[in-house]
Amino acid sequence: MVSILNTIDTGHEDMIHDAEMDYYGLRLATCSSDNSIKIFDLKNGSQNLAAELKGHSGPVWQIAWAHPKFGNLIASCSYDRKVIIWKELNEWTKIHEHTVHDSSVNSIAWAPHEIGLVLACGSSDGSISILTNNGDNYESTKIPNAHTIGCNSISWCPAVESTLDSISQQKILIKRLASAGCDNLIKIWKEEGERWIEENKLEAHSDWVRDVAWAPAIGPPRAALASCSQDRRVIIWTSTDYVSWTPNILNVFDDVVWNVSWSLTGGILAVSGGDNKVSLWRENTEGQWICISELNKGQGNINNPDQRAL
Repeated sequence: MVSILNTIDTGHEDMIHDAEMDYYGLRLATCSSDNSIKIFDLKNGSQNLAAELKGHSGPVWQIAWAHPKFGNLIASCSYDRKVIIWKELNEWTKIHEHTVHDSSVNSIAWAPHEIGLVLACGSSDGSISILTNNGDNYESTKIPNAHTIGCNSISWCPAVESTLDSISQQKILIKRLASAGCDNLIKIWKEEGERWIEENKLEAHSDWVRDVAWAPAIGPPRAALASCSQDRRVIIWTSTDYVSWTPNILNVFDDVVWNVSWSLTGGILAVSGGDNKVSLWRENTEGQWICISELNKGQGNINNPDQRAL
C-alpha cells in the first residue's frame, strides 16, 4: 500500500507545483506560485529549511536536481520565461540564467550523467532548448517549432545505447529525448552532429499531452515510455528498435491526468491527476497493467499545470 511517511509544512504562500528529492533522498526542493524555491534538509523524520531561492519573477513550475557528480546543483523553470541554474557553494548561488524562450518554460530535465551536464527545457513558445556545460560556461542550442502551441514536458532516454564513431573508432553515446505537447503528440528527438532531428512522432492521445516519462533501462533490451493527457488516458509505449513504437492504454481515468513517474527499477509507474489521487501500477506476466495501490492526496492538487498560461 502507498502510505504517507511524513508531512512537510513548506511555508510556501501559494500553490506548490513541484517537489523533488535529491539523489540520496536527504534533501527536498519545492517550488511554488509564490515565485520561490525552498530546500529542506531531511533527517530522522524531521525537516529543516536550508535555503530559500528567489530569482524568478513568476510562478516556478518545475525544479530538477543534477547528478551529485556535478556537485549540489538545481535547475528551475518559470512562467517568467527563464531557466535558472543554482549551485551550493558556501551558500546557494545563481550561476546561470537562461533567457532564450519567448514564453513560459514549463519543463526541464537533466540528461543522464554519462552524457555530461546537459539540461533540456520545454516552453510554451513551442520550442525546446538544450543547455550544455563546457566547463566555464553554458552553450545553448534550440529545436524550434517542436510542438504547435507549446511543449508541456520533456524526458531523456537512458544512456544505454552507443555507436562506433567513424573517425575516432570510439564508442559514443546516443542522445535521445522525448517531448509532449499541446498538439496531442509525443515526439522523440535524436542528436545527429550538432543538430537535433525528429526521429519519431507518437500519435494516440486525443487532447493535450501533459507529461511523458522515459522508463529506466533495466532488464531486457526494450525501450518504454509513459504518457498522460487531458484525454484522461495513460499510455505505455514500447519499442525494441526506436523505430516502431507500440501503444498500450494503461487505464482511462475519471479526470485529467497530470503526471507519470517511474520507480528507479522501472517496474512500477506512479500516476496522479485531477481526481486528487496517486495510484501505483505494475505490469503482470500477461502484459496487463494492474493498479497495486492508491492514495488520496487530500486537500488541493499539488501540481495543477492548467494554471500555466500558454
